[in-house]
Amino acid sequence: MSLLEVERINTLYGDSHVLFDVSLHVAENEVVALLGRNGAGKTTTLRSLMGVLKPRSGAIRLNGRPIQGLAPARIARAGMQLVPEERAVFGGLTVEENLRVARLTAEKPWPLDRIWEVFPRLKERRTSRGRTLSGGEQQMLSIARALIRDPSLILLDEPFEGLAPLIVQDLVELTKRLAADGRTIVVVEQNVAAVLSFADRVYGFNNGHVVYEGRAADLRADAAPMRGFMGLAA
Repeated sequence: MSLLEVERINTLYGDSHVLFDVSLHVAENEVVALLGRNGAGKTTTLRSLMGVLKPRSGAIRLNGRPIQGLAPARIARAGMQLVPEERAVFGGLTVEENLRVARLTAEKPWPLDRIWEVFPRLKERRTSRGRTLSGGEQQMLSIARALIRDPSLILLDEPFEGLAPLIVQDLVELTKRLAADGRTIVVVEQNVAAVLSFADRVYGFNNGHVVYEGRAADLRADAAPMRGFMGLAA
């Protein structure tokens, strides 16, 4: 049984049908990338999984238990955490206060010392307010807030968006370490080279449909299948 099972979900924004019978699965300790052009339905998929959007039909199961239709807070308690593209750190709170807030409702939260081991830069900035952090530091804090709750599944939405290349490199290495430690991750990202360096499998999206499923290693060896759903030149 997969850790996450998604069967034929359909999600709408108002009257606009955005996801069409999307199905996917994620095994425990697996990193799965959702790739596609802007507007293909990738972020909508993450928001549907997290309960931010309610699919009109279909089924979503986490650890074998149905979670479709539940509020995001209940889905978080069930073991799923979304790291949103906008990061959404509390600007008026310090780094440590952001983390302590995230721990409050967790059943088995990580100790802060474990977070500092993974994110030494955050330890250095522990008394700095969220609004004073750089974009890369905010992204680290957003990921750290998810990890401190010890989730069974982490959803990363555009984690490298808008960051300098050196910061992206650091975050790629961090994600690789998390994957090597057995974290289960679903990641949406436009930086194809970066995400293929640590993903196990890929789903390709186009116009709200899943149009490709395969191993990341196969796409690293031959990018031809991506030309349709990523709009790459021939």
